[in-house]
Amino acid sequence: MTDRIGVMVCGHGSRDVEAIAEFGALAGHLRARLPEYAVEYGYLEFAKPIIRDGLDRLKAKGVSRILAVPGMLFAAGHVKNDLPWEVNSFAAENPGIDVRFGRELSIDPKLLAAAAERIAEAEAGGAAGIARAETLLLVVGRGTNDPDSNSNIAKVARMLWEGMGFGWAETAFSGVTYPLVNQALERCARLGYRRIIVFPYFLFTGILVKRIYSWTREAAAAHPGIEFLEAPYLNDHPLVLDSFVERVREILDGEAAMNCQLCKYREQIVGYEDSVGAAQAGHHHHVRGIGTDSGHHHHDHDHGHDHHHHGHGHGHHHHPHD
Repeated sequence: MTDRIGVMVCGHGSRDVEAIAEFGALAGHLRARLPEYAVEYGYLEFAKPIIRDGLDRLKAKGVSRILAVPGMLFAAGHVKNDLPWEVNSFAAENPGIDVRFGRELSIDPKLLAAAAERIAEAEAGGAAGIARAETLLLVVGRGTNDPDSNSNIAKVARMLWEGMGFGWAETAFSGVTYPLVNQALERCARLGYRRIIVFPYFLFTGILVKRIYSWTREAAAAHPGIEFLEAPYLNDHPLVLDSFVERVREILDGEAAMNCQLCKYREQIVGYEDSVGAAQAGHHHHVRGIGTDSGHHHHDHDHGHDHHHHGHGHGHHHHPHD
């Protein structure tokens, strides 16, 4: 009998209704790109359907194999702990279904090309006559408590800086770690570039992306002699969809392998020694499926949290953001 294969796209979730709409639209695009598979999606927190709902829907469709793909750019706590816990819990309760977990989107030539196009879109809307050599690129990541994940933003920035020929590049984060965007913008403004392009390396909008753009406008008002441009985030760029399809194929081909070389849960990374071997567990029970804000962001929880609570009471080098 031929396997009936299901694809489960696992999202973070958000209180922001626009973010949820964009993720749902991406899932729709993937259904169109993968017509041979049943495709469902779900979220770790806030929004519905939750991940278990999506997995149950695939089960109800009679699938014999589920390929679970993280709908996230980098592997921090969600991809290393929370999503595997959700998927493994379902698999343990359904031994008749072959459940396999893929890797995050990561740093990928397709995603870098998509990022370059988003940045070029911002440039096209700027003033004429400003060369890239006179432009500073600020790449903004979500920010986590995982240094391996955070370091990827530095690599993305460097690849775009050299590949596109900007005069300089900096990195910043929307929360959890430093520098935050407003701090980075103040530093960037002192470096003497005529233009600063702020690029959120995010898949979708949300409270954090809107905060990044708000900080950018504040910096522009404070430094009228510099042109500040807001580059669009990745969203459903065709190359992003290509990357998702590639992650599905990797699971089928047995090639999905997460980068564990600098993972704080496997190796003794400076400042995170107590994290090695921490137990894998889910941490989103209190916010699973509780709903979006529908416009009022009273509980600003669309964060870059990695919050493992693994009992590592050591004081490593993070400064909590307000």
